Amino acid sequence: MPKNLLEALRAVTVVVADTGDIQSIEQFKPQDATTNPSLITAAAQMPEYQDIVDQTLLKAKKDAGAGASQDQVVSLAFDRLAVSFGLKILQIIPGRVSTEVDARLSYDTDATVAKARDLIAQYKAAGISKERVLIKIASTWEGIKAGEILEKEGIHCNLTLLFGLHQAIACAEAGITLISPFVGRILDWYKKDTGKDSYPAAEDPGVLSVTTIYNYYKKFGYKTEVMGASFRNIGEITELAGCDLLTISPGLLTELRNTVTELPRKLDPAKVANLSIAKISVDKATFDQMHNADRMASDKLAEGIDGFTKALISLEKLLAERLASL
Repeated sequence: MPKNLLEALRAVTVVVADTGDIQSIEQFKPQDATTNPSLITAAAQMPEYQDIVDQTLLKAKKDAGAGASQDQVVSLAFDRLAVSFGLKILQIIPGRVSTEVDARLSYDTDATVAKARDLIAQYKAAGISKERVLIKIASTWEGIKAGEILEKEGIHCNLTLLFGLHQAIACAEAGITLISPFVGRILDWYKKDTGKDSYPAAEDPGVLSVTTIYNYYKKFGYKTEVMGASFRNIGEITELAGCDLLTISPGLLTELRNTVTELPRKLDPAKVANLSIAKISVDKATFDQMHNADRMASDKLAEGIDGFTKALISLEKLLAERLASL
């Protein structure tokens, strides 16, 4: 008897919840969970999470001291809020939570490393091992170099906003734990660039990109895990069945759970050995050359960093307003 697609997918892929909504995580019980600035900002505005926001603000106010300005309190609370949500999430899931470094640091290796160490220290102070946290960093060259430093310290990283093979290869060569190629955002770019309304799932440019990365990693024995992200429809998900991990929004998790049909495995290490794939070594010059030649990756990386930055600014404004009302 066929299983629903969510059950079938879990048999070949680790399913991750792409949300900051704790109730959704409780409902779907994923292995891991990922958050980002947009998701944390959205969750922070939900009435059911005002307690988390308020407690974080009040503790920040106390820790900042009596003479601290509102901006200083908000800055401290802002740094802690993602960890506050992460701690709640880790009470539910058995695996890891991804917590993102401030997107405004994406082109600053040293600042990214310092912020990541601070996030891990906050988790440690709350009794959480660094093995249960993935530090999310944008896949700029500077971000990848920061990830390389952190991985050598035993701090595991999730390199996000990844759109091109050059980014993926650089991450693998840097010993990054996990990458998050953005399937749906790649599709968005190609639809806009070509004027096409849609693509068959098997020809979806985002699906093809992740398939290429997965096959490259397995062909050359890289340990870096591939976690497809940013899906627009369940067709993209089913075409990547067998990927190491897939991080999926609550809406699409519901659709998968409500769909009963067969799910053939599409990505499989056993099928990669005979593929003819050229090995590429990526230094900074090669990275820059390939990135500049890839209009889609260049556009979407810059756009993604800008989008996350805007979400962070919105969150800071939200915290300032909330602090004033307490």
